[in-house]
Amino acid sequence: MNARTDLQAYKAHSMSRRLVALAIALLLLLALIALGATWGSVHIPPSAVVRLCSARLMGGGVPADWPRSWETILFQIRIPRVVLGALVGMTLAVAGAVYQALFRNPLADPYLIGVSSGASFGATVAIYFIWRFAWGGLNAISLAAFAGALLATAAIYSLARVGGRTPVTTLILAGVALGALLSAGTTFLMFTARDAFHTIHVLGWLMGSLALANWGEVQAILPYLIVGFSIIGWHAHTLNVLQLDEDQAQALASPWNGSKAS
Repeated sequence: MNARTDLQAYKAHSMSRRLVALAIALLLLLALIALGATWGSVHIPPSAVVRLCSARLMGGGVPADWPRSWETILFQIRIPRVVLGALVGMTLAVAGAVYQALFRNPLADPYLIGVSSGASFGATVAIYFIWRFAWGGLNAISLAAFAGALLATAAIYSLARVGGRTPVTTLILAGVALGALLSAGTTFLMFTARDAFHTIHVLGWLMGSLALANWGEVQAILPYLIVGFSIIGWHAHTLNVLQLDEDQAQALASPWNGSKAS
């Protein structure tokens, strides 16, 4: 009885610590968003940023003692840029956590098994051949990058599957090999481009930029983020179980062992 009570107390304490950590992280994120909105060629004081946001949220009631140009700069340029940067960082953090769970390695990331290399190669092909189409708010380059990442993942998984199983070591080796091949293909297309503009465009896409971020881009990626995060959250227990060795993971993830897994 005492052991069960101690375990419940430990779980409650652990949950409270997580909630406090999340609250602190959220406050830091809001503070960084406010600070990010102040930086630029036109300096907007943090106090003005807070008043402008308060006036926009409350629909008035705050004395407008600032230039009208500040509203355009803040709500049409800087805040969309900062929000998009926060969403990108959040997505990278979640992807890193999933990879670390899958490979039981705190250093794992999308570059580990060539997924990022596949996306880079797909985007480079789209830029090189000047594909022009759009779907779901995404342009040809983004869609080609996503398709390249999916195809690379499927190819790596197929190469690493041995005897009906996919050992982590084999998966990593296959990913490193295919990732190197795709990176070489990207470099080859960059150096053999007919126009230097293609190479500059590829370099710009690979480096990334938030300079032209707007609310349209934020709205375009939100549905995909919601779907992706929902799927990851649905499989959160399985991802936690995968941090064990493969035999234990299969036993705990089995539907016949639901009571043990809980």
